[in-house]
Formats: sequence, structure tokens, C-alpha cells
Amino acid sequence: MNKSELKVLGVLERVGGFASAQEVYQLLQRGNQSIGLTTVYRALQSLLDDKVVDTLRRDDGEAIYRLCGENHHHHLVCKSCGTTIEIQANAIEKWAQQMASDHGFREVGHTAEIFGICKKC
Repeated sequence: MNKSELKVLGVLERVGGFASAQEVYQLLQRGNQSIGLTTVYRALQSLLDDKVVDTLRRDDGEAIYRLCGENHHHHLVCKSCGTTIEIQANAIEKWAQQMASDHGFREVGHTAEIFGICKKC
């Protein structure tokens, strides 16, 4: 892992949830970290490729990132405030594997994000 990725990881650890590349960049700048916005995007993409972070898209299409846990997971996401909750989705896992098998696919991956309005909103 390179220095840029470590800097980005540090910010995501402090945030403790989802943050956009712009937000990560701004937090690094406030912390007097010397890093360019393009480098932040590259670091996030590398961390995403390595499955160190995961990503969602806000309603406006902007990608947001956060640290992954050890296991594959899914989310409930509030469309109003952005609150995100990891959920277990065993039925989705079984369904995805069955669909892949039925159609002859292998090395299958998927994401499942359920959007709605949380009880606080």
C-alpha cells in the first residue's frame, strides 16, 4: 500500500462512515496533507479494487466510499440523511448464486443496496 492510500485510509477511519473523494480531499487539506485530488481518486480506486473500501452512489450520482469489514455485506441507505446500516442478506446471496448457476455464470459478485427513508427522517 502506498503513502497516498494510507493517507486516504486514515481519513476514512476517522470519518467512520461514507465520504466522497472531494470530502476526503478536503479533510486531507485541512490536516495539511500534501495530496492532489486526482491522487485521492486513484487511491480510492486502488483501495476499491483491493476490496479495502466499498462504494455507493448518492442520489446525485456521486460515489461515496467507506472502509469494508472482513465479510461481504449489504446496506440499507436512507435517501434523506444518508444513514447507512449493514445488513445480513442470506436470501439475496442464495438467489444470486442460483441465478448465476441457472445461467452458467461463474466467479459471480454482486451488490445490494436497499434505499428508503429511515425512521428518524
